[in-house]
Amino acid sequence: MKLDNANILITGGTLGIGHATAEILIKHGANVAITGRDDKRTHKAARALGALPITADVADSRDVKHTFSTFMNEFGKLDVLINNAGIGINKPLDELTIEDFEKIYRVNVFGAAMMGAAAAKVFKKQNHGNIINIGSTAATKGYEGGSVYASSKAALRSMTQSWQAELRRHNVRVMLINPSEVTTAFGNEDREERHPEPHKLRSQEIAWAIKSALEMDNRGFIPELAVWATNPF
Repeated sequence: MKLDNANILITGGTLGIGHATAEILIKHGANVAITGRDDKRTHKAARALGALPITADVADSRDVKHTFSTFMNEFGKLDVLINNAGIGINKPLDELTIEDFEKIYRVNVFGAAMMGAAAAKVFKKQNHGNIINIGSTAATKGYEGGSVYASSKAALRSMTQSWQAELRRHNVRVMLINPSEVTTAFGNEDREERHPEPHKLRSQEIAWAIKSALEMDNRGFIPELAVWATNPF
């Protein structure tokens, strides 16, 4: 697809991968809206980017409706949904609670699913569209303390495959991007970005992968793409 004048919605766009993706897509001519749960942070990021701010929590079904009504009122059509919003927790198995799973799954699984469902309604009417789900390499290989987060991304991976089977006939491309460790604010309680490390991935590498996947001619798509640091040691 051509990015110039494409209308793109990015969840969790105030920091990290979402922010870097919005930046690169806007530089290449796209019209972008970003969502975030913190109103002040969302508007500040949107002003810096030149994006449309939408204060919303993907885990809240009312906010999902608000997001799409705001976006469609502004742009009239949707070309791309990027399901980037995500949270994580690392805990030993014997310390886990039901509440841990509910908190993470409401964002990483249920929120992504409801955003995807709303986008699918738009895309079916248009007979075209793109969904990019931001997963994790943890979806294919768990790790110590990763019972909740890794399983949530495995669920997202399975949903992505299901959406691919369901939406291809409507000219909708559904793609999964699996980053390995990226130096973002992910996992930090204060939501402050971590400093870049020379051997680890930055948000920019993932943004580049997203841009490249979108720019393939609409006759083809990349179902799943993993991005690893070349030498993280």
